[in-house]
Amino acid sequence: MKTSFQASPSRCDAEPSVDGPAISVVVPLHNEARTLEELYQRIKNTLEKQEKKWELVLVNDGSTDGTTGILDSIYERDSRVTVVQLRRNFGQTAALMAGFDHARGEVVVTMDGDLQHAPEEIPNFLSKIQEGYDLVSGWRVSRSDALLTRTIPSHIANWLMARVSGVQLHDFGTTFKAYRREVLADIRLYGELHRFVPALSSLSGARIVEIPIQDMGRYSGKSHYGLSRTFRVMFDLLTVGFLLRYMTRPLHFFGKLFLLCSGGSFLMGMFLLFRKVFSGVHIFQEHGPLALLASVLMLAGVQFLAIGLLGEILARVYFESQDKKIYSVRRILRREV
Repeated sequence: MKTSFQASPSRCDAEPSVDGPAISVVVPLHNEARTLEELYQRIKNTLEKQEKKWELVLVNDGSTDGTTGILDSIYERDSRVTVVQLRRNFGQTAALMAGFDHARGEVVVTMDGDLQHAPEEIPNFLSKIQEGYDLVSGWRVSRSDALLTRTIPSHIANWLMARVSGVQLHDFGTTFKAYRREVLADIRLYGELHRFVPALSSLSGARIVEIPIQDMGRYSGKSHYGLSRTFRVMFDLLTVGFLLRYMTRPLHFFGKLFLLCSGGSFLMGMFLLFRKVFSGVHIFQEHGPLALLASVLMLAGVQFLAIGLLGEILARVYFESQDKKIYSVRRILRREV
């Protein structure tokens, strides 16, 4: 089963050349010494069946086992391998960003380094890119994770991500994806935002398709992620939701809060004024808590308004200082006069 949606973006610093690779496979690695050789051989065997030139970008995210030595060995044996050594463990999002920045292919495929993803499925992603899609996302239809600590929280998070972003993917969390290079051209990733690339891509109208993949489970060792990651994802979800809806108009968000607070304060103030004028009550003796609440809401409303105005200024500085566009062009058809 497959579904297609609209959504584009990260940034690639490595410029593609005429004779450069058409396909880049980016793999972030953290203490994957047990699986690295098999992973390399399976990716190599799969890509050698492709007619196009390819490269493998292996990002060592501060591994402390034998990963570094194995990477050096693979690099010496295969000129198509690029190794990016990070100074310490920065996390999966940073490792993927480093891979994007050093990938030269027109199509970038990302996958995990622990053999949870089958390299033999890479051609399925490439065929969808050839059909015209900009981003192909894997969907783990059958999960091998623990039910309570991984599968159920993942289903909840994916449902929330789909609701907030408007991109109806079933599985935002998997790293197994393929991107056209231009989709990654403008995206900057922070925190745990790598799983939100489809949602961020929706800002530029990229064409997205979801295809089923096998969830192989970890070949060995222990997962680097636990239930605590769910809370980090929730915070990033709030960030992405705000960016998708209000990045170019923050006052529309904070203005609603201003109206809510100031409106409530106004109604309370009118009630207190009515009681004072027509009943002659002592406001602070009879309605002290209500008067205090009205004052707090008024102050909060003014603060929300000020934050919204500052947000509008920062948004304009962001777009104008970097000459960023608020639109994305897929192609232009024009006859020269």
